[in-house]
Amino acid sequence: MVSLEKNDRVMLARQLPLKSVALILAGGRGTRLKDLTNKRAKPAVHFGGKFRIIDFALSNCINSGIRRIGVITQYQSHTLVQHIQRGWSFFSEEMNEFVDLLPAQQRMQGENWYRGTADAVTQNLDIIRRYKAEYVVILAGDHIYKQDYSRMLIDHVEKGARCTVACMPVPIEEASAFGVMDVDDTDKIIEFVEKPANPPAMPNDPTKSLASMGIYIFNADYLYELLAEDDLDEKSSHDFGKDIIPKITEAGMAYAHPFPLSCVQSDPESEPYWRDVGTLEAYWKANLDLASVTPELDMYDQDWPIRTHMESLPPAKFVQDRSGSHGMTLNSLVSGGCIISGSVVVQSVLFPRVRVNSFCNIDSAVLLPEVWVGRSCRLRRCIIDRACVIPEGMVIGENAEEDARRFYRSEEGIVLVTREMLRKLQIKQER
Repeated sequence: MVSLEKNDRVMLARQLPLKSVALILAGGRGTRLKDLTNKRAKPAVHFGGKFRIIDFALSNCINSGIRRIGVITQYQSHTLVQHIQRGWSFFSEEMNEFVDLLPAQQRMQGENWYRGTADAVTQNLDIIRRYKAEYVVILAGDHIYKQDYSRMLIDHVEKGARCTVACMPVPIEEASAFGVMDVDDTDKIIEFVEKPANPPAMPNDPTKSLASMGIYIFNADYLYELLAEDDLDEKSSHDFGKDIIPKITEAGMAYAHPFPLSCVQSDPESEPYWRDVGTLEAYWKANLDLASVTPELDMYDQDWPIRTHMESLPPAKFVQDRSGSHGMTLNSLVSGGCIISGSVVVQSVLFPRVRVNSFCNIDSAVLLPEVWVGRSCRLRRCIIDRACVIPEGMVIGENAEEDARRFYRSEEGIVLVTREMLRKLQIKQER
């Protein structure tokens, strides 16, 4: 383990990102988000009033000084590709900065898709090698968090690691959804199990497990060796969590990086924020939290901005209807191009170009772009997908049985409404 002085760390914080390439795994379907990902990959799902989920990983790269980025795509990639081309095309070729889109190469006979997360990198190795990076930072494109990868790179170098895995404690009842690890006093990973049925507890806290965040740093040459071996292993599922990390752990080459050491927070006393918004309830809850008085995730931090594709839209407008009733909101995010006419919006998130007509009551709802809400509607605890037209007088979120019959209602009571569901409902009503 190498001991670094403060000045050394400042220098490395500038140098290491320049020697690195980031690979964002953005091909996931996100089946737990149900119909919300029928026509878009999970990283392309809207979040936070104006962003896409992938904007967080991309912004972390830019803010950390990593400006060589590959985005590995697969499922329903058109929306994702379009978003990146429109919003992330400001890199300088002359400075060797880029965002490369890396679709499935289909290099194997009979194989159309990536076989796993490791295979997604393997299939693009010819391209990745040309980047001539010393370090490869592998990221999931479907998580919400702010992290300074330069701090993790410094930790990787200081420990003399060949592979470093970002980790954080999670409630033990949720840990079966993650890779779970045990570490020694030097943060060396001594045991790693992917999505165990009975997750082991942390030694100092029986209520939590130490979970992998799906964020890895590899020495580039070491990664290439591992992937070449894994590619030839017929028993492998070609996945980082299931195959690569356990193998490195057995060899004693994997180290853990505690997320609090590199998490970017406005309030150092607050809990580190990292969310896998992989279920409807988690997605709904994370969006609404941004509209609270003191949200857990600070979106207004000018030192760590979250970038995205910016449309030229007029400001949001709140107007009175013909009866003189004023449009108003409380504890809500309302994006550009929205018009609220004589209605009340409470604890909700409205994405761009949403129109709420008169006499409506919107409470704890997430309305994606271009949603049109007709007069006298009541929407509660729901997610309305892009460009839905909610008919006049419709009530959503108040009758569980009716919601489940017309739309998708989760066990937690969150209602998802899509255009296809509304179309089927209209056909049924016309018969």
